[in-house]
Amino acid sequence: MNRIAIVLLAAVLIVVLSLLVAAAAGKMARLDGATYPTALTRAAAAFAATLTLAAAATGALALLLP
Repeated sequence: MNRIAIVLLAAVLIVVLSLLVAAAAGKMARLDGATYPTALTRAAAAFAATLTLAAAATGALALLLP
C-alpha cells in the first residue's frame, strides 16, 4: 500500500472511533438523567475531543513514515 492509502485509512478509522466515542458519551449522559439537548452537547464535545486528539496523533505519526 502506498502512503496515501495508509493516511486515508487512518482518517476513516479516526472518524469511526470518534463516532463510537460520541455515541457512548451520549448514551451515558442519557442514562445519567440528562435531557436530550444536554446529552447531544456532551456527545458533540466527546466527538470533537476524540477527533482532535486522534488527528494530532496521526499527523505526528505520519511525519515519522518514510
